[in-house]
Amino acid sequence: MDNQNSNFIKDIMIKDLESGKHETIMTRFPPEPNGYLHIGHAKSIILNFGLADDFSGTTNLRFDDTNPAKEDIEFVNSIKEDVKWLGFEWDNLFFASDYFDEMYNRAVLLIKKGLAYVDDLSADEIREYRGTLTEPGKNSPYRDRSIEENLDLFQRMRNGEFGNGEKVLRAKIDMASPNINLRDPVIYRIAHVTHHNTGDKWCIYPMYAFAHPLEDAIEGVTHSICTIEFEDQRPFYNWVVEQCEMKNQPQQIEFGRLNLTNTVMSKRKLKQLVEEGFVDGWDDPRMPTISGMRRRGFTPESIRTFVRETAVTKNNATVDFEMLEHFVREDLKLKAPRTMGIINPLKVVITNYPEGQIELLDAEINPENPEMGMRKIPFSREIYIEQDDFMENPPKKYFRLFPGNEVRLKHAYFIKCEEVVKDADGNVVELRCTYDPETKSGTGFTGRKVKGTIHWVEATHAVPAEFRLYEPLILDASEENEEGTFLDHVNPNSLQVFEGFVEPNMKESRPHDKFQFFRHGYFNVDPKHTTVDKLVFNRIVSLKSSFKL
Repeated sequence: MDNQNSNFIKDIMIKDLESGKHETIMTRFPPEPNGYLHIGHAKSIILNFGLADDFSGTTNLRFDDTNPAKEDIEFVNSIKEDVKWLGFEWDNLFFASDYFDEMYNRAVLLIKKGLAYVDDLSADEIREYRGTLTEPGKNSPYRDRSIEENLDLFQRMRNGEFGNGEKVLRAKIDMASPNINLRDPVIYRIAHVTHHNTGDKWCIYPMYAFAHPLEDAIEGVTHSICTIEFEDQRPFYNWVVEQCEMKNQPQQIEFGRLNLTNTVMSKRKLKQLVEEGFVDGWDDPRMPTISGMRRRGFTPESIRTFVRETAVTKNNATVDFEMLEHFVREDLKLKAPRTMGIINPLKVVITNYPEGQIELLDAEINPENPEMGMRKIPFSREIYIEQDDFMENPPKKYFRLFPGNEVRLKHAYFIKCEEVVKDADGNVVELRCTYDPETKSGTGFTGRKVKGTIHWVEATHAVPAEFRLYEPLILDASEENEEGTFLDHVNPNSLQVFEGFVEPNMKESRPHDKFQFFRHGYFNVDPKHTTVDKLVFNRIVSLKSSFKL
């Protein structure tokens, strides 16, 4: 994070250091390992690690693994990879499960202080007793159990004497509180589930809202940064830290979530897209997950810049996806080699070019970055062009190829369409053209001008390739705000696959290599489907956008 880029959280930290409240800054990034991280998490990662770096502080990566029924080591590993890929290294790696003994002891302390009790109400009954935003809750009939009985029952819960849902441990606060989060929240539940980290040691697990403040306090986190939906939980966060008599007193600070248009950011919805086959996994390039964006070809630099350009405020913000695309274009324009690829090929035979002759032409690797040098591309009498670069009966102001018209081949010669070859169904399958050997690029030819320049790939050495073009996954930009209907707005054309060709010098391309294909946009070699026999390219972004910063 840029030291000059201030925000309200950074201002709080500055005051805390100047007042002597803290000698150093410690933050943490605390994901739940129940899914893959998305672009919203990227904002939290960059904010937590960036702020700590600004003050030469530390940042812990901590997995809030308190719900083993939904967690998996796959998610743990993917989160580690995402954080590193974004460019950050944690100072310490922790798990909430590292502190299960400590949390249990703190829960026992609450019981002994008369501030927690074992409840036999079902989940539905607890919800009914809790009341509403306008009506106070009512006390559970088990709320006044004695300390001795609660200690005995809680021990028996730990021993596995009860089934899932039979009993819970609740904090005893105030069932009439205007803040529903303080109406005796559940802090432990029974779950006979094997934990990925602790195995079968435990059959009771702390609730996230109880565990999280304890984790922060145990580690000595100074500023617990979270998204705005946890603002109403802050009084309970502070209650837990105080009543559990924790030495360290972390401060919870909330900021607005980052949302993107034309996608969904809910883990539940993302999981639904995966499980119901709308995408081919959490890392599908259409997904807003960090792994999906990495596979599509977004760079960590572009994501970091994008996040830093979005304000850190108390308000949730929905940002146009085109803003993210803008930053990846800016990042790649000086890095990505230029090349030519034909997505929807149409064969062209240059009838007056010598048969069997292969000519090597010079082309810049990146005209915006001359230091990248030059490349050689072959040229012969047989080439491929894009089908939409030819029209038999073109409209006015169509400057590409049509019968009798002349165009420039990028880096090569002028060619003129002389004949159109069709199949039995009347489809154009081949063009017969002639070339003018005096018009070679780079020779300074000024005899005449043409208005159209098209790209091409030499046919006999062309490398077959698959091209995957993406559109927004969700058609309705506001659909994230609606529950239960987002699947009706999944774009059926969010992925289009084409079989085409690339230049022969692309043959040795490796996963995650990035290129700018002339006129088509920036592409990334897909790491999942590319093989030694077949290149697969994901389009990261088209070349142009109407987006303005």
